[in-house]
Amino acid sequence: MAKQQQRGAIIARCARNKPGDLLSCTPGWTEYAVLDDKFCTPAKVPAGAEFLDYLGALGMTGMTAYFGLLEVGKIKAGETLVVTGAAGATGSLVCQIGKLQGAKVIAIAGSEDKCNWLQQDLGVDLALNYKSKTFFQDFKKQVGYLDCMFDNVGGEMLNFMLTRLNKDARIVLCGAISDYNNESPKGLTSYMNLISQRAKIQGFIVFDYAKHYAEARQQMAEWLKDGKLKRRFQIAEGLEKAPETMPILYSGGNTGKLVLRVSEAGLPSAKL
Repeated sequence: MAKQQQRGAIIARCARNKPGDLLSCTPGWTEYAVLDDKFCTPAKVPAGAEFLDYLGALGMTGMTAYFGLLEVGKIKAGETLVVTGAAGATGSLVCQIGKLQGAKVIAIAGSEDKCNWLQQDLGVDLALNYKSKTFFQDFKKQVGYLDCMFDNVGGEMLNFMLTRLNKDARIVLCGAISDYNNESPKGLTSYMNLISQRAKIQGFIVFDYAKHYAEARQQMAEWLKDGKLKRRFQIAEGLEKAPETMPILYSGGNTGKLVLRVSEAGLPSAKL
C-alpha cells in the first residue's frame, strides 16, 4: 500500500499553490515528495473540523463511506443496515451516515470496547462482537435480516450475511480485510440467496465519483460542524514506526483512523 493518503505543506514553488499551503495528496510514506500539483487538493479546514479530517471524514475515507452507502447502497430510512469493520475509519463513518439517513444501524466489531464506543459514542442501534462464541445466534435473534450491508471484512462474515438477506437487499463491497493476508481464503457458498431474495452485491471504486467530491466534502463538513459526525484518530509517531504500524490494520488493533505522523514541521498541531 505505497500510495497512502497524506497531508503536508508546500516547501517549494509550484504553479497552483504557494509555499506554506496545506495540501491533501497521496505521495507515499515519505518526508519529502515531488508531485504534480493537479493531484493535490488544497486542505482548507472548515469550521468544526481539523486538518487531520483530511485523512478521515473530508478525505478518501469519508468519500468512500459517503458514496459507498448513499450511491451504491442506496440506504433508505427505516431499513436495517449492517456494517462490518464498524469501528474502523470507514466503517465508523458509514454507521453515522446511516443513522443520519434514518436507518437502523447494526455495527459489527471485534471487541467489547469497540462495541461500547459504537453504541455509546456513535449511537448505533446495536453493536455485536463477532469474536463472541454466540455471535451468529445473537445476530439471528437480535437482528434477523438486513436490507443493506456495507462490507469491509469479506470471508466468513460475508458468507453468513448472505443468509440474512431481506428481499431486494444490497451488499456494498468496500474491502475484505479478513482475506488480504489469508493464504487460503474460502469462497462464498451462500450466494444462491442473492437469486431468491432478488438481492444485489456490488463492488465500487471511490475514484469513480471524483467529480462529486466537492459536494460530498461540503456535506461532510456540515455534519462535522453540527456535531453529527464523531471521529477518533489513533496516532503512531515517526516514519520509522511504519513497519509495525501497518499490520495493526490487519489485526484489528485500531479504533477509528490509524495515522502515522511523519513530522510536525510546518504543520499546525492537531487537537486530538
